Amino acid sequence: MSILLLALLIASGIFTYQRQKEYIIRFAIDNARTFASQLIETREYMSSVVKGEPDNNYNLVPQVVATQVAKRVTQNSKFYVRQVSLRYRNPGNRPDSYESAQLKRFQQNPPREVYDLVNTDDTEIFRYMQPMLATASCLQCHGTYQSAPEFIKKRFPPGHYSYNYKVGEVIGAVSVSIPVKDLYAQLGTNFQLDLVARSIVFLVVLMVMGTIMNREIIKPVKALSETITRVTRTGNFEEKLPQSSRDEIGLLMGAFNDMMEELNRRTLQSKESDQRYRRFIEVAASAVITFLQDGRIVIANKKAEDLFGRSKQELLGASIFKLLEDGAALEEKLASGTGFSEEISDQTVLGLGGKPTKVEMVVSASKTDREPMFTAILRERNQG
Repeated sequence: MSILLLALLIASGIFTYQRQKEYIIRFAIDNARTFASQLIETREYMSSVVKGEPDNNYNLVPQVVATQVAKRVTQNSKFYVRQVSLRYRNPGNRPDSYESAQLKRFQQNPPREVYDLVNTDDTEIFRYMQPMLATASCLQCHGTYQSAPEFIKKRFPPGHYSYNYKVGEVIGAVSVSIPVKDLYAQLGTNFQLDLVARSIVFLVVLMVMGTIMNREIIKPVKALSETITRVTRTGNFEEKLPQSSRDEIGLLMGAFNDMMEELNRRTLQSKESDQRYRRFIEVAASAVITFLQDGRIVIANKKAEDLFGRSKQELLGASIFKLLEDGAALEEKLASGTGFSEEISDQTVLGLGGKPTKVEMVVSASKTDREPMFTAILRERNQG
């Protein structure tokens, strides 16, 4: 369960990170698009209304006006906005490697806009570019050398690559950039703080669930396991477990207690039955012995002691096959496992010192939980 919760925490963290990242990128795209559109519209407006004013005031050049407007619009943000061109006049408009690649792409098949996350000097930067297309008013300065204003002719000689634009041609682009970390700061987003908060919630949930599971499941099951081990070792079926609830664990405890009561009852019945059997054979008129399939004697009465000439301590554990003259035949028959139930036969008992006594022996089999047991009743011939 801890692994599952940890997996959920990680999955939630990844989902939150991706969602925040998508939101931040969308925020950056919207702002960059707005800045670029304002700059382009300002430039186009100025180029359409300004006539000869730039001859006397260079600050009224459309490109200069657009640049100054962009600076004012972005002065309270971390966005950096500028105009770039492959055929630049102002050295400040010289494109970097990323901008050069996008400007060449615009010339081939100009898209509406492009944006990327670019790693520069271990810093991730959001880059955005929107192409600027030449209009008829732009050709006043970027048309032929002959049609250009005097202040342009003085600055840029004939053959300069900033001349001879055509309407609809990509004249340059608006480039917007901002470090991604500044985007996070500007939006007030702190992924690490969010992850820490989620981790704290995870730990609290884990501790609460761990406490509940330990109290309601682990401890009761451990107590049950220990009790079963102890009962198996001691054979004491009188032990009980406290049943404090009616849930699945409580029902398990109740079932265990019922089982202990039943086993204790059957054990008492078995002991009582065994005691009655022993008392019965003690008063029997004939010798009675009970032995296992390998011949080991486990029960013998007083008449058996007299018949075999041995005490009960000597008989218990001894092999009945060795106390009978024809014991090998009986051993072979019991070992064959052919469904032995009862047999009457004449046998010769080898008493203490090898004294033979002829008897009539009745052997019957009884089933037990473990291995079969056999009871033999032996009567001397002179008794019949």
